[in-house]
Amino acid sequence: MLDFFKAAASLKGIPRQGWIEKLGMNNAESVAEHSYLTAVMCMVFSDLGRHDSEKIIKMALLHDLAESITGDHTPGQMDTDAKARAEDDAFAEIASMLPESVRKQYVEIWKEYVKGETAEAKLVHQVDKLEMALQARLYGKQGQPEEKLGTFFASAKKDVTDPGLAGLLEEIMGER
Repeated sequence: MLDFFKAAASLKGIPRQGWIEKLGMNNAESVAEHSYLTAVMCMVFSDLGRHDSEKIIKMALLHDLAESITGDHTPGQMDTDAKARAEDDAFAEIASMLPESVRKQYVEIWKEYVKGETAEAKLVHQVDKLEMALQARLYGKQGQPEEKLGTFFASAKKDVTDPGLAGLLEEIMGER
């Protein structure tokens, strides 16, 4: 299990590529920082919506774990199918470090997230984008130019369809 924990810990040293590529940042948030806030946001929205919060929090914590092997790739940086295969393989490798009793559960949660068809998976995918928009706004308050942040807001606006989440997204985007 130590290797599993080391893989998870390595996310603390992997910066989110979108901030580096689009904003030219040298000190962008890490994948671990993103995953943490995504999990916290998922917890709150899950509890408000009376979803399976335990499952959703697990899904949020696992959603970027494969990046401990693959790294963080922005859309267009890699063929979508190749990225999906690489992440599936990476997740399987990481999960293999765990005892069977939890491995099966985490692999099922991962597969559910990737398919994106259940209410829980849809919530996590949308909160993932909402967190990105919130981080963009926070970077804007730190002096990043508004015109460079527009890409992140547009991406979130396209994918965040839940009325409650969309309302919060509008609030985030309108805040200067």
